Amino acid sequence: MNYCFAYVLGSINGTPKTYVGWTNDLEKRLAAHNSGFGAKSTRGRQWQILYTEEFKNRSDAMSREWDLKRDRKFRKKLLEDFLAKDN
Repeated sequence: MNYCFAYVLGSINGTPKTYVGWTNDLEKRLAAHNSGFGAKSTRGRQWQILYTEEFKNRSDAMSREWDLKRDRKFRKKLLEDFLAKDN
């Protein structure tokens, strides 16, 4: 079975940011983001995976991605925890 993932990435290059997406291959997708071939908004930054959730199908992963994109408090907390751990 091919699992899908909803994920949150974090970057501290310049202004700290998060990015939310979904994929069926986390490692490949992260490599694409970090090499400039991911989403346009992720180019020029180095990203790290802050959070993932696993799903049995694409539609559930996409639905959760939609929810995560709108949960700014959750993403802010993930980024704050990442920044605190990095220092």
